[in-house]
Amino acid sequence: MKKKYFIIQGFLQSFVALGAIPSGVLFLLAPDGSKIGLSLDILHNSPFTDFFIPGLFLLMVNGLFNLAGAFLSFFKSKYCGFGGIGLGIFLIIWILIQVYYIGLTHFFQPLFLVIGGVEFFLGYKIHHFNKGSDK
Repeated sequence: MKKKYFIIQGFLQSFVALGAIPSGVLFLLAPDGSKIGLSLDILHNSPFTDFFIPGLFLLMVNGLFNLAGAFLSFFKSKYCGFGGIGLGIFLIIWILIQVYYIGLTHFFQPLFLVIGGVEFFLGYKIHHFNKGSDK
């Protein structure tokens, strides 16, 4: 069962990264949201005037860090449990902040909230498996 946790976590992290990397790049290239089809109007209740900072966070944390986490998971690194916990927490916080500021606008928001929770859970389980194998 332990092996499945690594694989599932790796696939979830890859899925998050594959969505976040291109979106983050497009936000950096066009902070007005035009390349991704979003209007700056949705940011009127947020602390941001454009999508540059959210795009940078999306690219780095939800994109590149999840890609690195996927490699850790697929190669069963002793650090992938911590990675899953941290990345799951970041994804949950990202979605909660997003919904707070722009509202529930797409079915992807609850989907990624659940993915963040599963990522956290798998990271927790993997961490405890690894911790038990150190004894």
